[in-house]
Amino acid sequence: MAAHNRRMSGKKGAQVGSGGQRRRGLEGKGPTPPAEMRKGHVKQRAAQAKVRRSQGRPPQRRGGRSASELVVGRNPVVEALREGVPATTLYVQQFIDNDERVREALQLAAERGGLNLMEAPRPELDRMTNGLNHQGLVLQVPPYEYAHPEDLAEAAADAGEDPLIVALDGVTDPRNLGAVVRSVSAFAGHGVVVPERRAAGMTAGAWKTSAGTAARTPVARATNLTRALEAYQKAGITVVGLAADGEAELGDLEALGGPVVIVVGSEGKGLSRLVGETCDIRVRIPMPGGAESLNAGVAAGIVLYEAARRRA
Repeated sequence: MAAHNRRMSGKKGAQVGSGGQRRRGLEGKGPTPPAEMRKGHVKQRAAQAKVRRSQGRPPQRRGGRSASELVVGRNPVVEALREGVPATTLYVQQFIDNDERVREALQLAAERGGLNLMEAPRPELDRMTNGLNHQGLVLQVPPYEYAHPEDLAEAAADAGEDPLIVALDGVTDPRNLGAVVRSVSAFAGHGVVVPERRAAGMTAGAWKTSAGTAARTPVARATNLTRALEAYQKAGITVVGLAADGEAELGDLEALGGPVVIVVGSEGKGLSRLVGETCDIRVRIPMPGGAESLNAGVAAGIVLYEAARRRA
């Protein structure tokens, strides 16, 4: 009976030890590393970008890639090659009539270097272009590597400059995007932000309109433009929207002399409701001539000039 009582008692016997794991777990992992060493921290990304630039490497692109594109037809292909649009392969139809445009395309491709020349039968080019009138010339443009919106502000910080960024809201014409990229480059801006959906992307048409400046001016793609603008605001950047009924006039806007994102809407609809409500201030461009609106490229150029004048 006594043995039975001992077995039923609540007294515990010997336990298997943890091998010191619990004690080591209480010791902690040491002091918190500085921000530059913490993975994913904004200061670490900025430090990494600085190292890449010092080593001559291009900055990391985190905004995704567009789809590859085909430029079709003799005149479009020649114009794209003249303007330095990035390309991987020039397809030339077998037994093509060797006119002046074909000869120029071949010459430009040879002078560029690194561009593959491929001869293909007409049925193959018809298949590639879905039956478009390719006239025997097809140029393949590689996917564009978009930056992330944060990259633009980080690049400005690394250069010791206040960010000067243009965001496009509802602009669907690639030529307008190219014109904005050209203006941003001309006035020492740090890049352009476009929404991922329902917006113009960096197509061959945008590249041509940018007149080569797209090679040195990054274009970032935002999954959600409103959230991207809010992130800029949290980083201390003023978000200025262009609107015909804006409460401030361009010449009176002191904010252009500091860190700023200029938001340009479409020519017909202007800023969308959510984007307009997100802006810190909306500004209007005085137009004594009575025009109702300006296209995105012209409007952005005017405001960028004013910003550059204040920063000089």
